[in-house]
Amino acid sequence: MHDGDGDNVAGADGDNTASAVRDTAQSGGSIPGLARAAFTYQSGRRDDGAGGRGGLPLLIAVPHAGRAYPPAILDHMRDPGEAMVRLEDRHVDAIARRVADKTGAALLIAQAPRAIIDLNRDPGDIDPAMFRGDRTGMVAGARSLRGLGLFPRRLSGMGDIWRGSIPAHDAGRRIAAIHAPYHECLGRILADIQARFGEAVLLDLHSMPSLAPADDGGSVATHVVGTRFGRSCAGDFAAAALHTLERGGVEIAFNRPYAGGYVLDRHGDPRGGVHAIQLEIDRATYLGDDHALRDDGVEQQASLITDLIHALAAVARDRAARAQAAE
Repeated sequence: MHDGDGDNVAGADGDNTASAVRDTAQSGGSIPGLARAAFTYQSGRRDDGAGGRGGLPLLIAVPHAGRAYPPAILDHMRDPGEAMVRLEDRHVDAIARRVADKTGAALLIAQAPRAIIDLNRDPGDIDPAMFRGDRTGMVAGARSLRGLGLFPRRLSGMGDIWRGSIPAHDAGRRIAAIHAPYHECLGRILADIQARFGEAVLLDLHSMPSLAPADDGGSVATHVVGTRFGRSCAGDFAAAALHTLERGGVEIAFNRPYAGGYVLDRHGDPRGGVHAIQLEIDRATYLGDDHALRDDGVEQQASLITDLIHALAAVARDRAARAQAAE
């Protein structure tokens, strides 16, 4: 990664805390066809934003909010405006940044758009039909066959995203420039946190379209917690997440319809002291009808996620303390 490169990933209020965070901003990877980093990273503060010392054993990651589109990508889209709105976890990074300012949590944000490559997909899940040229080694998986593999191809109600096929060599370029360095960085950060605190927590932050009303007329979830059905984190982290969100007054769902994807599969390792949770937030809670940010919604969600961060960190510290006492 490179110091001081890429977007400013801290708050813009100019106070001493935000300035301290900005000083630690780094970037990595690259977006083919654009002189931009593929992701930015800011390390956590050494205090936890609540008077505690030593920082937080936690990383917030945002893989689907990137908006740095090369001109060639936009030109190749059949309907760029519709595709961007549908593919992006639009502006959920604004919530993540505000939470990082409040808590001092470490923060990893993808700048590369999901349209170029999906960081929450296995790098082997490629639909060969999207490409022309040498497609050796490309094997369609379940997600790519549904149109949303490593390289998104189709959207429901819209059809094909692209005007035509893509050169096969572009697949390897995108993986090497964006996907591989992002996950290497993510893994390294979590390993460093685990080594320092004894336990590490990843909160993989996403947003979702509003869920359809239930057939029985029951309440509709605005937040979905995913743990790969218990495989990506220990149960006390999931319990803390559900309790905190419920106490915050929001409707929650657990592992359905979103249980998490490749990020949690690759990086969640509860036995190794790395716990990964995905959180989906209904976009209607912080975006207006024009898909623009509502500051009141951002602040409301940031306050809720701040409470969640502190709850997860408390579980991690308690587990680490108990493990140390048992040695």
